[in-house]
Amino acid sequence: MKVYPYRRLTGELTFQVTGVRQELEGRYQHDLDTRSFSTQERIVALHQTDRQDWESARLTISATLPVKELAEGPWTDVSVVAVLTEKTTNSRTTARLVRESGTDGETWTGHLRFWRSAHRNQADLSVVAVATVGDVQGRIIGESEEPWIVDLMATAPTRQREMVVNEVDFTVGPEWLRPFKDAPWIVEISGDLPTVHLNTAFEGVSQLLNSAGSPLERAVRDMLAAQIAADVWTAVFHSLVSDLEVDERGGPQWPGGWRDGVLSGMLADVLPDRSEADALREIHLRRSEAAWNELQPRINYAAVRRAKVARNLGTAIRTLDVSQRES
Repeated sequence: MKVYPYRRLTGELTFQVTGVRQELEGRYQHDLDTRSFSTQERIVALHQTDRQDWESARLTISATLPVKELAEGPWTDVSVVAVLTEKTTNSRTTARLVRESGTDGETWTGHLRFWRSAHRNQADLSVVAVATVGDVQGRIIGESEEPWIVDLMATAPTRQREMVVNEVDFTVGPEWLRPFKDAPWIVEISGDLPTVHLNTAFEGVSQLLNSAGSPLERAVRDMLAAQIAADVWTAVFHSLVSDLEVDERGGPQWPGGWRDGVLSGMLADVLPDRSEADALREIHLRRSEAAWNELQPRINYAAVRRAKVARNLGTAIRTLDVSQRES
């Protein structure tokens, strides 16, 4: 968890994309219909068969901040900024949002325009609140928890599932699960997608993960879900690296499908100073060497980061602190 030497927003900063436009300089501006983006899935699909020559896209964004806390906090000169980033191309585009006219300052709206040539596949869209705190300008006092995905290759705004959750009583379920009756969950990676078998006999786990109760309960739920996800990504990474196929020259090949995204994302944190191709070759070589053990802390870090454990733990701690102060 990152510790900040100043006060930050504990309330939720949320946002959504409310409009999408594709543009070809000097020729057309084409507003996509609402089927091209999904608030529920939090994704924008930009691959339109009738408009394939677009050069730039403009996203209309609406953000909501905790208005009471914002007004009472020790900060001034508050700005709200939309940020679009893509790790594989190292691109970053920002746009400042403004208070919507006639509101009490809770809603901020604006447009973010980016160039297609600066991106390759998927970019993450988030929103941050920046202010002057203690005479120091540019402090980040809040940020959205869940990014939107801006997918240049997708034709429909749906996310690919990264795992399957199977709720089962380990004490009476499949024979192979019964030796694990004391475990809250078990990760299986033999299928097309990794599966988390959630033990319903472990009191409270299933109920907590399916709950939408108080802010504190939601924070604990998200923290538990992040820990489960970290276990999944650790197991998947080890499996993918162990099962890499090689070409006729002995070089490792990408596994294909959703596995490419998982492996690429993990390698960026396991071997951050390598390109994707070099990282794949090096991880394949190290798998059969003693140096493999030296990478275990990096693998754990990559899994924890992908699962957003630190963010969810930080949210739980802040929510607990607010709950204790209000009680």
